Amino acid sequence: MENRGHETHPPGGGRLEWIDVARGIGIIAVVIGHVWTRGTLRDAMYSFHMPLFFLLSGLLTRPQPVAHFTRRQLVSQMRPYAAFLILLIVADQIIETMKGGRPIFHDWPKDVLPILLGGSWLRGPFTIFWFVPCLMMARILFNMVLARWPDPLDRRWGWVLLPCLLLAYGVGRCTSLSPLGLLTVPMAFVLLWIGAAWQLVIWRRWMLAPLALLSLAGLLALLPTLNMKVADYGWPLLSIGSAVASSFLLFRVSVRIASFGGWIAAIGRASLVIMYLHVAVIHYLSPYWSKPWLLMLALFLPLAAYHLIRSVPGARRIFL
Repeated sequence: MENRGHETHPPGGGRLEWIDVARGIGIIAVVIGHVWTRGTLRDAMYSFHMPLFFLLSGLLTRPQPVAHFTRRQLVSQMRPYAAFLILLIVADQIIETMKGGRPIFHDWPKDVLPILLGGSWLRGPFTIFWFVPCLMMARILFNMVLARWPDPLDRRWGWVLLPCLLLAYGVGRCTSLSPLGLLTVPMAFVLLWIGAAWQLVIWRRWMLAPLALLSLAGLLALLPTLNMKVADYGWPLLSIGSAVASSFLLFRVSVRIASFGGWIAAIGRASLVIMYLHVAVIHYLSPYWSKPWLLMLALFLPLAAYHLIRSVPGARRIFL
């Protein structure tokens, strides 16, 4: 692993098993953090789970033609976003009515506006829907800069990253309103850059100690944890630095276990479907099941849905 990234970073557009393993670990952490909604386990998961996905996306990023990339992102990401959102709105109308309750969206046509705004206007089974449009917009903006400065280590990136960091820490103090998760885009942009820059770094054994110490500070809640949806990044630089350290260490673990981590990779390949559906499973089943069972159901019911969607060509085109 001393050679320049050939073992840990994907060459060109190839798919490596460790990428899916890392996604699998990340989505398991996300689900754990939504099952256990308070306490040390929740705080440990929140200390890194969402940054991991932004970092991984940055690590896989290559500069692409801006117009083509933007169109492709809008179509490929917003179509499943809209499809899963509509699916869950219909499901909520049916489930809550059958339970004798009131659906989350019950005041039509007034509810159309918060549905379109998304982000902080979506709650309950829809609360995770901020993530995909946030990632999409951050990737579009990041690609615009990357197309101009393809080397993430080019010093000119500082002219973009410093304002992004100031904006990231500033906006969260001013508001919690986040249409389509856009409040988090500045920090997501920074994390994409860190991921892209990391693939150019040659791993040295001495890096393990500082990364492990910084990671433990977040995992053990010695540093305030993160809530990226509302742009709460804990202590400036330190909390997000802990998330970066934990993620980089998990990437290395993913490389090591990729040869026998097939079941985690399978979860990773379904991570987007699990991301969209797991909160709904937890929301509707939490009154009836214990937390360990909720964790299993919130992982494997969406995993089954993923394989069902893949098996139906029409559904695959809409939802994947």
